[in-house]
Amino acid sequence: MDLSFRLNPEILIGADTLSMAGTVATRYGRRIMVAADHRLDAVSVTRLKEVLEDSGLSAIIFDGIEENSSVEMAENIVDLANAAHCDAIIGFGGQKAQVIARMAAIMSPMKITAFELLDGRSFENKFLPFLSIPTEGTGAFSFTEHFLVVDPRTRLVKSIRFIDNLHASVIIDCNLFKFLEDSNSAAFVFEGFFSAVEAYCSSAANFLSDALLERAINFYAKLIKGAASGINAETFAQAGFLTSLGASASSPGIGSALAAAINARCPAGKPLCATALFPVIAARLSGARPEKMARVASFLSNTKATSVAEAAAASVDAIKKSMDALNVPSSLKEYNLSLDKMVASAEAARNLEITANSPWTVSEEEVFNILKEIL
Repeated sequence: MDLSFRLNPEILIGADTLSMAGTVATRYGRRIMVAADHRLDAVSVTRLKEVLEDSGLSAIIFDGIEENSSVEMAENIVDLANAAHCDAIIGFGGQKAQVIARMAAIMSPMKITAFELLDGRSFENKFLPFLSIPTEGTGAFSFTEHFLVVDPRTRLVKSIRFIDNLHASVIIDCNLFKFLEDSNSAAFVFEGFFSAVEAYCSSAANFLSDALLERAINFYAKLIKGAASGINAETFAQAGFLTSLGASASSPGIGSALAAAINARCPAGKPLCATALFPVIAARLSGARPEKMARVASFLSNTKATSVAEAAAASVDAIKKSMDALNVPSSLKEYNLSLDKMVASAEAARNLEITANSPWTVSEEEVFNILKEIL
């Protein structure tokens, strides 16, 4: 199998790596636009601003990105960045903040709107360097050449492909993962676990992604087994980083696409959408990639299966039992979502190019059946 792999960004991972943000950002200019998550506490945002200013940089702060913010907010960031003649953009916060900040980094030098970007307008090799400081860990699309966004006009998910060296740096400070102290933090662990398993079983997987993702899966299994006594932030950061790196060498699939599509119309957060899909997608992966799912089962439990097929099937049962033990819901039925209204969203997800990397043929009927199982 041919393998083409390149990872451009400088990556810092550990405790208090936020302190290095100024040193890293000075390589890209003197005026830095910070697109921050509104949910962040003022102390964290002030600290980042001071770290940048201590390095002699000017920091322009926009902290209005909320979980329900439309991608059109990227235009507000672009207006501020251009007015202040910013040299780089920092995305500081959760997944929505990272997506909107990425869009702004692409849109700013080209002076295009969010809708023009969503509609597939081609862009030149022009962008503002993008520095990512995630506060919920990294995800399946953190290092890929494309990422998923929701078009507010239709509430359907779309894929944006960006230049592969858009990322200048990724700073992963596990001390910023305050959400791990919340009661629903286990859902974030299962969301990462789901991303790792799906990319591990992808038809685009290779020896490099397998090595990275097996390590990530092992980390997630340890987090799940020890979750009752708290989730270790450093292990979670490492697992997320390995998942992101492995997914960039392999590919996310229909599960990741559906999680984003369902989240666009569901009041539940994306982690809950992903975890509801996990057992359903895992059951299909166990049939399409039994050897790999048997390996997943070995990380979660001491299976006594007598065949690979039995061990693969045991992985689904182990996932369900782990979710039940940590009170992570395995369906979205409580949200009373209309199946009729979700079909168009699911079909848009099925049409994304990453779906072709799922290790089984994903038909319209298959997507419909998946929806029926979780709704």
